[in-house]
Amino acid sequence: MIEPINLHADRFFSSDIIQRDIARKLYNKIKDFPIVSPHGHTDPKWFAENECFSNATELLIQPDHYLVRMLYSQGISMSALGFGKDCEEKELDHKKIWQIFADNYFLFLGTPTRTWLDYVFVNVFNMSEMLCAENAGNYYDTITACLQQPEFKPRALFERFNIEVIATTESPLDDLKYHQKIVDSGWSGKVITAFRPDNVVDPEFEGFEENLQRLSVITKTNIDTFEGYLKSLQVSREKFKALGATSTDHGHPTARTLDLSNDEKTALYLQIRSQKFTSQQADDFRAQMLTEMATMSLEDGLVMQIHPGVYRNHNDFLFAHYGRDKGADIPVQSEYVANLHALLNKYGNDSRFELIVFTLDETSYSRELAPLAGHYPALKLGPAWWFNDSPEGMRRYRQQVTETAGFYNTVGFNDDTRAFLSIPARHDVARRMDCAFLAEMVSDHRLTESQAEKIAVDLTYTLVKKAYHL
Repeated sequence: MIEPINLHADRFFSSDIIQRDIARKLYNKIKDFPIVSPHGHTDPKWFAENECFSNATELLIQPDHYLVRMLYSQGISMSALGFGKDCEEKELDHKKIWQIFADNYFLFLGTPTRTWLDYVFVNVFNMSEMLCAENAGNYYDTITACLQQPEFKPRALFERFNIEVIATTESPLDDLKYHQKIVDSGWSGKVITAFRPDNVVDPEFEGFEENLQRLSVITKTNIDTFEGYLKSLQVSREKFKALGATSTDHGHPTARTLDLSNDEKTALYLQIRSQKFTSQQADDFRAQMLTEMATMSLEDGLVMQIHPGVYRNHNDFLFAHYGRDKGADIPVQSEYVANLHALLNKYGNDSRFELIVFTLDETSYSRELAPLAGHYPALKLGPAWWFNDSPEGMRRYRQQVTETAGFYNTVGFNDDTRAFLSIPARHDVARRMDCAFLAEMVSDHRLTESQAEKIAVDLTYTLVKKAYHL
């Protein structure tokens, strides 16, 4: 017998009756607020061209590294999921891939991915039966048929999801033509870009020297000197700002920063450009470039985000054969007090500079990040991110951060996803978990209900708009 999908109205609320009733009241106040998505990785081409999504597999499975990594961990090959050169050279059987996914849907029990997908199946496609091997074909056919209808085109879904603004993420090598096309179309939906310069500031990024040459051509700037290189990045940032960008994003391995002298910076740049540098020199360059990006943010007003602490492409075989973003990124222990000192010593006391720091190392929340954010005017804490973007991860975040940094040194929620259809689900989980946390504080008489209502609104809507200038 196929079970129904269970999206209980009180999911993620406490089993304690008093707390649950309070959480319900808080949630009902904020559940219909517009979605503000200030950082993510959806494709601007979707909104620029507004064409129908092709099929269930290409939309829901293949772009989602959460799904891919779990299936791969159970011995399902990448080629079986449609990845690799062999698959590029033949017409894929997307329905067969979907069947593999459905056969293994039980693997996601207990994960946030399961919560998000069930929400999508019910609220986007009106499915009522739990996905399983027996109904996989019907699921695939129903979803794929829906995607051919006008009401399931990207812009229609954007409006249906009540998205107020969404930020995509592009590199300085992107021509931003799709963002320009969105602007030129006159569509009322707000899709902006964010400046992600990793491929032109990290000497160990694949193709780094070629990337710099492309940057030079795109910005029409000579980058033979360090000053010229910085100018090229400033030119690129201005291009991003002109198309709505309000933030930058930096995915460095660590949050390490340096503040070298002009002579030291010049010598380091020339060493990097010689392509004969050590791993330590590469790390020094990344550290200095975070400080240089902070200097530029102070000048042009772009909010700076740092997303450190990931060993990217840990699986060498997978990276060599299938490329980036296939689920092989692994969190690592991170340090912030010493690593951020150079940058915060320079700009942390200047409230004109705005820095949002994320972590995948939960041990740093109460020991390092909350005290830093609870002191420096320039620093705010990003929400529970990536591996911590889960009900328990959100709960741990609030528990460890709030007593030292409060609610108002945080910046609300962002979904940080490529999976467009999961955005409402992710925001709903965040809203429910915040309401559950606040309800506990009210029941413990640490907050009044009116205070909790105000905080719930701020965590849902006000703080994110303020933090990202939206």
